Amino acid sequence: MLSAFYLSNILFLDIETVPQYPSYDELPDNCKYLWNKKAEQLLRNREGDTIETVYSRAGIYAEFGKIICISCGVVSGYGDDKKLILKSFSGDDEKKLLQEFSEMLNRWATDDNMLLCAHKGKKFDFPYICRRMIINGLLIPSLLNMVGKKPWEIKHLDTMELWKFGDYKSFTSLELLAHILNIPTPKDDIDGSQVFGVYWKDKDISRIVEYCQKDVRTLAQVFLRLNVESPVKEENIEIK
Repeated sequence: MLSAFYLSNILFLDIETVPQYPSYDELPDNCKYLWNKKAEQLLRNREGDTIETVYSRAGIYAEFGKIICISCGVVSGYGDDKKLILKSFSGDDEKKLLQEFSEMLNRWATDDNMLLCAHKGKKFDFPYICRRMIINGLLIPSLLNMVGKKPWEIKHLDTMELWKFGDYKSFTSLELLAHILNIPTPKDDIDGSQVFGVYWKDKDISRIVEYCQKDVRTLAQVFLRLNVESPVKEENIEIK
């Protein structure tokens, strides 16, 4: 698999998202009306939930959520000398973090050989970032933009798809994939379901950034294992 491209040409990434408001009660009336229509669909198979309680899941929808962290990583070097450099863009100001991420991506993607990689990225991370950029009035970087491109021109990798090997029946989480490949779990503190509370109640975004960076570390290590490559040593992982 790695023979098709250089490892250093891949940007591994993960995003963390939350609902745009801390609770259903704080939604403006026009947003509340639209969320109610969306929530009716979500409640069809969820016993015990209400329109109000299911609002904690609003963050997974780009129309009702926002990005509070994007963590990225690049692997360089070979063999036991491989290094992983991590960088995060985070904060309450979504437009600012998206702008900073976009500027970094445009500087990094210097030619057509650069790729993006995320777990379930094609169904979540990549389209979510694009939608939120449009909502915030930002241009989508070429590497993310799929408009007008042929399938083979889209430079997006997805470790969940790589693990499927053409099987469309199953979903494998990053945590499960890490476990079976003997990679330390990224869920040793919080998991995705707790990000809402850590952000809106605890107001501890640094904890979310650390969690997001762990996901990127795990993502890169999983990708290496999928390519029968040795993992990056812990002492060779650096945060910028």
